[in-house]
Amino acid sequence: MNIHEYQSKQILKSYGVAVPEGFHATSVEQAVECAAKLSTSKVVVKAQIHAGGRGKAGGVKVVDNKPEAVREAASNILGKVLVTHQTGPEGKQVNNLLIEQGADIRKEYYLSFVIDRQTARIVMMASTEGGMEIEKVAAETPEKIFKEYIDPAIGLAAFQTNRMAYKLGLPKEAIRPAQKLMSCLYNAFVGKDCSLAEINPMVLTGDNNVMALDAKLNFDDSALFRHPDVVEMRDETEEDPKELEAAAADLNYVNLGGDVACMVNGAGLAMATVDILKYYGGNPANFLDVGGDSNPEKIAKAFSIMLEGGQSKGIFVNIFGGINRCDQVAKGIIEAAKLISEDGKSLPVPVVVRLEGTNSEEGREILKNSPIKNVIMAPTMEGGAETVVKLVKEAEAKG
Repeated sequence: MNIHEYQSKQILKSYGVAVPEGFHATSVEQAVECAAKLSTSKVVVKAQIHAGGRGKAGGVKVVDNKPEAVREAASNILGKVLVTHQTGPEGKQVNNLLIEQGADIRKEYYLSFVIDRQTARIVMMASTEGGMEIEKVAAETPEKIFKEYIDPAIGLAAFQTNRMAYKLGLPKEAIRPAQKLMSCLYNAFVGKDCSLAEINPMVLTGDNNVMALDAKLNFDDSALFRHPDVVEMRDETEEDPKELEAAAADLNYVNLGGDVACMVNGAGLAMATVDILKYYGGNPANFLDVGGDSNPEKIAKAFSIMLEGGQSKGIFVNIFGGINRCDQVAKGIIEAAKLISEDGKSLPVPVVVRLEGTNSEEGREILKNSPIKNVIMAPTMEGGAETVVKLVKEAEAKG
């Protein structure tokens, strides 16, 4: 789960992280009122969307703290559709603003805490290249990214924050403030069950203070039951409607933006299916794990979500039945055709089906004897992926 920057800063502030004073606004007039509460001569008007790269897209404006200047900046941002490297070409509409005080920036840095799956530890990462995309820094100048792996039994140690502060080349007067910020950010990461706590940029100010100029917190969905206050911060308008619909139906769905949909049971098999579709030149539309209790109604709902909006031009059903029963999956495909098509005997896109495991023979027979058109049985995972990609490309070529 993601939240907005202004919400992240509220949480970080409660843990002792230094952040600029700021206020949330949802209208132009409210933005002007918020700016009047700030004492600095400059204010920052920032778009609040769940995506990075807002500044490059025109979503961040530094203006004089005057009503007319704030009004103009807020009017230009609020309601605008921002297109960044993280939103995709469709962009995201700005419905919220953060109005905060300007800062005397002397130097920008990057700081984050994430979970390293290989070491099964939290790792603190920092860089002198603040304000830049960390992926770009990692690709072009990896030597500028410093890491400290944290022992879960001890937690973040003082010597680690001290060492990191010196690696970043901070002046002596800023070492203690930087150490405090790192410790407080770590406490927030652990205390709120975060999967990511990122400050980009962390800034050194003219008076040798260190603060979080931007903030991003992502949370482990499985731990949200422990944090009702975080759940209340959820902004469903920022989330993919298909993903919300799938979650309500107990389906694990992630929209990947492509045109070859896949329905799989098991996260590992789902990731492998996405990979093999890419291998054969396809553009996966989604990650969809139907789980281990795939009744016909659930399968039909999965089909409905995949076909919604005309995004998918073909579907690959890749099931290895363990707890799942392949005959139930087959019945779900038939049920989907009944719900989606007028005659109940067709699906709008070609569907390639590979069934293995529990009741796979029964499942194949059910589909073989059904009146549904556009369903093609595949004997192997590789053959199924290659077939569905070929069918989608042929359909695109025909226009």
